[in-house]
Amino acid sequence: MEAIKETNFSFPGQTGFYRGKVRDVYYFGNIMAMVATDRISAFDVVLPRAIPDKGRVLNQIASKNLTATKELVPNWVIETPDPNVTIGFTCQPFPVEMVVRGYLAGHAWREYRSGKRMLCGVPLPDGLKENDKLPHPIITPTTKAHEGHDEDISKEEILRKGIVSEKDYSELEEYTFTLFAKGTALAAERGLILVDTKYEFGKHNDTIYLIDEVHTPDSSRYFYAAGYMDRQQKGEAQKQLSKEFVRQWLIENGFQGKEGQHVPEMTDQVVASISSRYKELYQQVTGSSLEPIDYSAIEQRIEQSILNSLKSVNLGA
Repeated sequence: MEAIKETNFSFPGQTGFYRGKVRDVYYFGNIMAMVATDRISAFDVVLPRAIPDKGRVLNQIASKNLTATKELVPNWVIETPDPNVTIGFTCQPFPVEMVVRGYLAGHAWREYRSGKRMLCGVPLPDGLKENDKLPHPIITPTTKAHEGHDEDISKEEILRKGIVSEKDYSELEEYTFTLFAKGTALAAERGLILVDTKYEFGKHNDTIYLIDEVHTPDSSRYFYAAGYMDRQQKGEAQKQLSKEFVRQWLIENGFQGKEGQHVPEMTDQVVASISSRYKELYQQVTGSSLEPIDYSAIEQRIEQSILNSLKSVNLGA
């Protein structure tokens, strides 16, 4: 089972390099080339084995959704010259993530269950159950931590601390609700419910751009629409489409990223199972099957796609 664990290219005109949890990013001044590797992370830990096809699954889902929303909100993408590569503008990211929720699930539910009725400065009504639809979508921002975990923060705190200007934050809010409405409509076409998701934004030439991936199963939570109401009425767990299955496997094997815990053994069978699930996610979200590819020369293919793209883009953009 071939997979792209990391890349180590050196390009003419390259001005920098950054290796994130799952992406390798090559900088060329105002332009960047992002390689979606097959590394996988959970609980802020990069797992020891890469997952075949995972990188191109997420990169291609993100590409489809960025294309589908670019008329609504400007985004960082210039082109996607390869299933694992996106070329775009280098943006200065805002230090907050815009988390938007249409349903009471995940972290929001855990906070609500503990008795809280105020989440990131947003009041929540009494009497809700896990996975209930909220009266209207809400934004619950988080800080973007360089180390450790992101933390909840309110709009009021963001403005009071000057983390984002009032003018910019107003635009981020408008973009967030617009994107969530579009994502909800796209999900409905595929028989899905977009439960919650996160958007990241940055500035390039003083213009706000949507950056990073959008509406992927790694950054979003989906429910299957069929049977949703019936499961809610019976108090049953909702059928989800997200990376939650990976976290659940880790939890069942005694790992949640805490000190002293060790990642369980990722056997070939486990790796193949996770890879298979990502292919299923791709088909469910896009309506298309993931085409097989030849992994024998994949690094050369990725390198050449970046070189070809750099010849056509304006590095001074």
